[in-house]
Amino acid sequence: MNTIDRIKVIQARLGLEADGVVGPATLTAIERLMVGSSPPDEKLRLTCSSVGLEWIVKFEISSEAYYNRYLKHPTWSGGESGVTIGVGYDLGFVTVAQMRRDWGGEIADADLKKLEKVCGLKGEKVQTKVKLVSIRAVAVSLENASRVFYTSSLPAFAEKCLKAYPGIEKLPADAQAAVLSLVFDRGTRKSGSSRREMKAMESLVVSADLNGVADQILSMKRLWQDRGFDGLLRRREVEAELVRNSKRDYEPAELVRI
Repeated sequence: MNTIDRIKVIQARLGLEADGVVGPATLTAIERLMVGSSPPDEKLRLTCSSVGLEWIVKFEISSEAYYNRYLKHPTWSGGESGVTIGVGYDLGFVTVAQMRRDWGGEIADADLKKLEKVCGLKGEKVQTKVKLVSIRAVAVSLENASRVFYTSSLPAFAEKCLKAYPGIEKLPADAQAAVLSLVFDRGTRKSGSSRREMKAMESLVVSADLNGVADQILSMKRLWQDRGFDGLLRRREVEAELVRNSKRDYEPAELVRI
């Protein structure tokens, strides 16, 4: 039995979806089994709702069929983004070393070498310095992409959330997932007129003002209104709804520590 099959057996015994991906849900279930509750940890962590995390994946890839048709190979959406692979993994914001740490073993070494040339490149630099056709042959399966998303991307962005919004770990799990989704999409920069809501959220998170946080997320729609970005508008609406209607009591299976 190979490693992935062994993981699936463990997941099935824990009552989880047996997908072979050792993500936050699997690790959280193992932690509970070992210590009976969330283990003591000096380092703060997010406790997100599984529903909220599922929304992040849906926002990033839409569906498995859509992923396999349009996102399995490297893409560049233009603007100030870099080349994206997997589940929202933007190569424009990582170094070659980081990319290799995250994707080593998930992508063939020859393909990693091709992707090195786009690491750190954003906006027009992608077009001017790289012939995109040269990397289009690289293929990333959704299974491999999911492993990197849950074991590398989400923990990295969770850490960014904790630094950018002190006190976020005290919000309900749905709200934590919503803010994580926002940061995954927009980063943590708070300066400038386009980021005024990101800045305003700081004090609202500290005071656990869920309605205030939700209002600021909705206010961000001004940036994409009537510009053909319906997906982003919908994302902000769902994030705001998650925050505003956050549950106070959760079943253990509904929570994922990141």
